[in-house]
Amino acid sequence: MDMPKELETTGTFVRGPALVTVAQLPDFDEIIDARSEGEFAEDHVPGAINYPVLNNEERARVGTIYKQKSSFEAKRVGAALVAANIARHLQESLHDRPRQWRPLVYCWRGGTRSDAFAHVLHQVGWRAGRIDGGYRAYRRAVVDELAILPARIRLKVVCGLTGTGKSRLLRAIEEAGAQVLDLEALAAHRGSLLGSLPGEPQPTQKMFESRVWSAIRSFNPARPVYVEAESRKIGELRVPEALIDAMWKSECVVLEAPVAARVALLKEEYSHFFEDVEALNGKLQRLVPLHGHAVVDGWKSLALAGRWDKLTAELLARHYDPAYTRSIGKHYPNLDQAPKLRLAATSPDAFAALARECLAVRADHGKAKA
Repeated sequence: MDMPKELETTGTFVRGPALVTVAQLPDFDEIIDARSEGEFAEDHVPGAINYPVLNNEERARVGTIYKQKSSFEAKRVGAALVAANIARHLQESLHDRPRQWRPLVYCWRGGTRSDAFAHVLHQVGWRAGRIDGGYRAYRRAVVDELAILPARIRLKVVCGLTGTGKSRLLRAIEEAGAQVLDLEALAAHRGSLLGSLPGEPQPTQKMFESRVWSAIRSFNPARPVYVEAESRKIGELRVPEALIDAMWKSECVVLEAPVAARVALLKEEYSHFFEDVEALNGKLQRLVPLHGHAVVDGWKSLALAGRWDKLTAELLARHYDPAYTRSIGKHYPNLDQAPKLRLAATSPDAFAALARECLAVRADHGKAKA
């Protein structure tokens, strides 16, 4: 009897979904996270879609039955819930996937949940796969690779005082076709005391590391990667140790701007505080140990009076610039010899021109060193 083609692979039967490694993620069309929405929110493979086979409440319910009754009863209840959820996903979310679609499924340990989902997808006729070891194997790969990958890319660090437009320059560099690692975008934070983004909480530490890992893996190691100089922490998140170490050892370019331009840029970036002075003053209160009550109370009064230009200029002169100068000099001892760029205006066209200049400077600098 002839073997159906979909069950034949180099003379052997394909008995179920293929077990694959994290390195094989790009081989699949879609990555399905079969864990609960709570597990997914903490961290997941970048780009994965969450189709839980047990949601938060169902997972807790099955766990309670396991502890209070028996393993058998928990499996019986859990199997019914898993079957119903997989059926719903097939009918609602996956009903339009083509015959050649290749899904990859994972759960916490690569066990029951992903096995059940991948098995059904395989029976439908899709070439489904399952991550061997599940999320735990993925997480180990992220941690291990973040310890070595940063040293394999050529970083070019954009340095400059607060408000000089480093993040905007990075975006313009990326639009010009260069490779950019935007850590503040990945961390959902601008990196300073006032850097939290309105309405956008920071990801978990694990999710941030997943985003960094995914970005670094996407780069062509033969081309430089531009990144903004950062502290060890961006908001509440820690930059991976090997990455911050690689940044400190890399070449850099310094972006300069007059105070008036810096004030204008910062007012645009932090305009949401104009409508929430109470929140701003709450953050300024945290500077009392550094500057004393009298100074901070003066800044709060400027905020209440809406004197944004004066407040911004004072914060730059008395807090941000001294702190940045101490930190950057410690980590980039050859900063004085780095190429310097001057921001002439704050328009998109000005940043586009500056990006072209930055890319040209780096190329010329590299040739000069060679």
